Amino acid sequence: MEIPVFVLDAFTNVAFKGNPAAVCPLMQELDDSLYQKIAAEMNLSETAFITRTNPSDTFATGSKFHLRWFTPTTEVNLCGHATLASAAALFLFEKNINSTLMFETRSGLLAVTQQKDGYLMDFPLNPPTKQEPNEFTDLVQAAVGNNPVQDVVLSSVTKKLMIRLADSCDRSVLTNLKVDPVALLNADNSGRVKSLLITMKGSPESQPGYDFYSRVFAPWSGIPEDPVTGSAHTVLAAYWSKVLGKKIMTAYQCSSRGGKLELEVRDDGRVNISGKVTSILQGTIRL
Repeated sequence: MEIPVFVLDAFTNVAFKGNPAAVCPLMQELDDSLYQKIAAEMNLSETAFITRTNPSDTFATGSKFHLRWFTPTTEVNLCGHATLASAAALFLFEKNINSTLMFETRSGLLAVTQQKDGYLMDFPLNPPTKQEPNEFTDLVQAAVGNNPVQDVVLSSVTKKLMIRLADSCDRSVLTNLKVDPVALLNADNSGRVKSLLITMKGSPESQPGYDFYSRVFAPWSGIPEDPVTGSAHTVLAAYWSKVLGKKIMTAYQCSSRGGKLELEVRDDGRVNISGKVTSILQGTIRL
């Protein structure tokens, strides 16, 4: 068996920045155990598997596909950067003729539209709720130490906990945080949290201007730190839109690779997440 595989860097126009994802377009479904083995072999934060919803379609002509995402250790319900990469792979390598592609996923129907300068994803918005200060004391301490914290909120739908650093912190505080993934796991194994977002207010008036910054850690899913995370911004966008009173925002994820996301919070409970993609590798998995 031969399986095509592409590796693309999402949320960047520069190689080796953004978040890399492996994408495998499949003519037929495989066993879940094989999906997991391939994802472990690729050893990226996510590997995406695309299959056709209509057997008469090709990857060049179809407009709707099934899409699943696997980390090296588990399947996940939503992944932004691997969705962006999947659409880009179909547009760039399979020469798909449609302007918008629809993906049937565990999180419902997701649309990706090819734009003049990148791709736009239509994702569900996941507003978080405020938590009591002592609810996640150990996890907050493990994540940010003694740095001042302004807010702690949780998206129970996505199991993403967000810690907002105080506005007195500058970007270097977030960038220089040394977060131990083992300490995070030890601090909370309740199952309530699957991903930790650390964020702070940006400086939109500077150049380049960003409305907010973030970093994302998901050791509960086998990802010590995720370089650039589209799904996290379904929570971050909801939070910062309310705080800043803005519908349109620009965000930057401050991992060592880094990535830029353009966000538009819509009135229908969804969010447009836009970014660029750079292709890195094209190959074949032989089994």
